Amino acid sequence: MMFDRLRLRNFKPYADTDLRLAEGVTVIHGLNGSGKSSLLEACFFALYGSRALDGTLSDVVTNGAEETEVELWFSHDGESYHVRRELKRYGDQTQTTTCTLESDDGTVHRDGATAVRRFVADLLRMDAEAFVNCAYVRQGEVNKLINATPSQRQDVIDDLLQLGRLEEYRERAGDARLGVEDVLSTKRGALDNVEEQVEQKESKDLHETLNGLRSDLSEVDERIENYEAQRAKAESTRDDARELLDEYEQRREELATLETEVEELVETIRDDEDERERLGDRVADRRDRIEELEATLSERLAAVAVDDSAPETLAARREALDDREETIRAELRETRSRAEALRNRSESLAETAEETESRAAEKRERADELDADVEEAEGTLAERRASLSELDDEREELHEEFDDSPVAVGEAESRRETVREELDEARERRREVDGDLQVARSSVEEAEALLEAGNCPECGQPVADSPHVDGLADDRERAAELESTLSDLRERETELEEALSRATELVDAESRLGQIADTRELLEDGIAETESTVEEKRERAATLRETAEELETDAEERREAAETKATEAEEAEADAADLESDLEEVAAARERLDAVESTREAIDDAEADVDRLTEKRADIADRNEERREFLASKRSRRDELREAVDEAAVETARERLEKAADYIERVTETLADLADRRDDLTSRIGAVENELDELESLRENRDALAERVGELEALHEETEELEAMYGDLRAELRRANVENLERMLNETFELVYGNDAYSHIELDGEYEITVYQKDGEPLDPEQLSGGERALFNLSLRCAIYRLLAEGIEGAAPTPPLILDEPTVFLDSGHVSRLANLVAEMRGFGVRQILIVSHDDELVGAADELVRVEKDPTSNRSTVERADDPSLAAVAEQLETERAGD
Repeated sequence: MMFDRLRLRNFKPYADTDLRLAEGVTVIHGLNGSGKSSLLEACFFALYGSRALDGTLSDVVTNGAEETEVELWFSHDGESYHVRRELKRYGDQTQTTTCTLESDDGTVHRDGATAVRRFVADLLRMDAEAFVNCAYVRQGEVNKLINATPSQRQDVIDDLLQLGRLEEYRERAGDARLGVEDVLSTKRGALDNVEEQVEQKESKDLHETLNGLRSDLSEVDERIENYEAQRAKAESTRDDARELLDEYEQRREELATLETEVEELVETIRDDEDERERLGDRVADRRDRIEELEATLSERLAAVAVDDSAPETLAARREALDDREETIRAELRETRSRAEALRNRSESLAETAEETESRAAEKRERADELDADVEEAEGTLAERRASLSELDDEREELHEEFDDSPVAVGEAESRRETVREELDEARERRREVDGDLQVARSSVEEAEALLEAGNCPECGQPVADSPHVDGLADDRERAAELESTLSDLRERETELEEALSRATELVDAESRLGQIADTRELLEDGIAETESTVEEKRERAATLRETAEELETDAEERREAAETKATEAEEAEADAADLESDLEEVAAARERLDAVESTREAIDDAEADVDRLTEKRADIADRNEERREFLASKRSRRDELREAVDEAAVETARERLEKAADYIERVTETLADLADRRDDLTSRIGAVENELDELESLRENRDALAERVGELEALHEETEELEAMYGDLRAELRRANVENLERMLNETFELVYGNDAYSHIELDGEYEITVYQKDGEPLDPEQLSGGERALFNLSLRCAIYRLLAEGIEGAAPTPPLILDEPTVFLDSGHVSRLANLVAEMRGFGVRQILIVSHDDELVGAADELVRVEKDPTSNRSTVERADDPSLAAVAEQLETERAGD
């Protein structure tokens, strides 16, 4: 596998970057913190998404950006692929919006973050963790495999070499074996249980028990049939007797009903005749009442001044009274309205007069307040004029300060900035001279010490025949000159500090003059405004007093008009009282007319009652005639029923009914006992038959379980053999891998370390690592120095990489070997050996090696050089390839300097 191209947009420090990667060794070079490792992290993220991150998706989005895009083109096993991931912020969350993996021909293999990650893991035969353990040595993890326990190291290497699959298969076989054992144990227990149940049921002799129960049931059925036939005869006799008695009871009930109806009819006829006589009396009373009402009507007609009580005559009289009432009421409303208007006008004029007098008093009071305000304002004017005089004196004093200064008013701030700049320059110059003086003094002291020891102060060699002895005098003279210059600079710094203090005082004076000018302007405006206000208030007070006199005159006139209107209102109220008396007379006439009408209506009602009562008496006479005819028919039917009743036959039927009921009761109890007996026998027969069915089912189940137990025993043997086979195969493959890995580790460590202190490295079957010294003393890798541990870990990682590549034999080409800052713990001598290791790995067939380093010594090992720089202003990183002339020159210079050293 090889990375071909990486394009980033808003990924960590990269705003927009497009980097092409070639076969061979590519060194990504730059200062610490420039963003070198972020390029490798982007490749890792493109392949495995969020699984490649230590933090969250938000961590990879450039600060201030809302979207991130990462694209990686890579080739694998002769095919080219393109992965594209897009992220977007949504508030505090960041989500993947696009994730696709396609071939160069446009075929989309997967769509979605999860699907792409799984496709890559299947394609490379390693997930994100395996990728890190195999090909990606991340910054700060150089000692990861050394510090791991043997079991952890075993898991990592076994997973990379696919031995974990064999362990997984062995565990699956073991789980299957345990599952078979559980099922086999369950089935054996079930078989024992079924066999025990079969023995128990066979010992009961179920068939003989069933035959005895069926014989008893047949006898019970015969007895029940005989008793049911006898009960049917008794029920027939009972029903015949009950029918005869029911017929007798019906006739007795009908006879009693007829007796009652005859008596009720006789009583009803008698009551209706009494009612008819009472109605005749009421008719006579109504006729007497009519005569009295007609006499009263004649008297009332004379009182209302009408000739008769005809409805039209009374209506005409009522209409005349209504017209008279309406006329009087209209005149009364007009009179009341006029009286009320006059009364309201009188009250309004009186209230207005009081309000006018109140307004006059308020205006006089306001005039007095204005006089007081004028007096107070004149005092304020005097105070402001005094303040203005004081400010003029202070202004003169401040102007005198500028008379003796080198600047005029308005130039103080510029003067202060000039002095401050000169002071800063003087201080900077003084610090530089002070630093040079310290260096010169240090050189003189060091040289004097060397002279005392008999050595040259410049080259450190013996003084004899040295050409550099005279240089000490020059250093002493240089130090003296610097001390004199430093003294002058300090005096100049003091003078400038005093000048700065004086300039600051002038700036303060200039600021105060500005404040005085603003305050004088405010005071002058205030004085002018107050003088204008005093004059206005005096004129306003005089105007208010004139208005108050006019209001008092107007109030007196309104009070006189109010008294006149009150007199007119009293006259209108008297007229209204006369009209109310006329209305009372009209009401009395209407009441007399109402009495005539009510009397006429009473006479009509009485005559109607006479007609109604007379008609009701005739109806009662007709109904009584009909009832007498119905009474005769009822008496005839009663006599017929009395003759039809046979008391002797009724008594015989009662005796037969009693005997039949007694027999039926006794035989019913016997039948109930027999039915219970039959039900019990039927239930027992059913239970025995069920037990026989269960016995047959148990026998069939026993045969099936026995067959199933035999099959499970055979399957258990097969799973045991399969589990042992996977374990043996994994152990054999691990042994072979351990031997190869131990050989490759020794070869690689010898290449990068090349020290006579250690003889070899031993790796046992449990991946326990031991380093042996030349004297045979074993060491734990953790006892190595920091640089030795780093080289040991790199050797182990490269050996694992070689083993993985050679073991796969091209079926699944390995990913690029990625080393992120591998020189952190190495000195310069071992850095050069690391370069040899890189070249050796190329010789083993590794197509692409990516190295991130700020160490210049690795540049010479690069086939391709990528330079990373970060803009300190924007905090954004950019990449440039070494084929740029400037970068090529940098690489050449670095190589030259390393060769010179």
